[in-house]
Amino acid sequence: MVYYSDVAKYDLKEILQGLATWKKHPLSYDHAARYVADIRTTCDNLEYKSIHFNADYEIHKKYGKKVHLYKRNSTTSWYIIYNIDEKGDIFIQKIINNHLTIITND
Repeated sequence: MVYYSDVAKYDLKEILQGLATWKKHPLSYDHAARYVADIRTTCDNLEYKSIHFNADYEIHKKYGKKVHLYKRNSTTSWYIIYNIDEKGDIFIQKIINNHLTIITND
């Protein structure tokens, strides 16, 4: 099973809001909703992965031990940070993009 922390749920809402109101290139609400749905689908499918990568960046380690990189396009990637329990359940802790990862790891 895949579970979402309150922080991860908030992140998804903030991503939707940010995409729909982005000053540089706002997306239509429908497009933004599909974008976030794609991120959510990626999260929901983590339980089917056979390999789970360890978190490398300090900002990621702050939230969890494992990380999945979801590359949305050539400039934006999303890091899905999570933990796995002894039963193999996935606990999504944080969703952060590559731009924030770079800024917070300087």
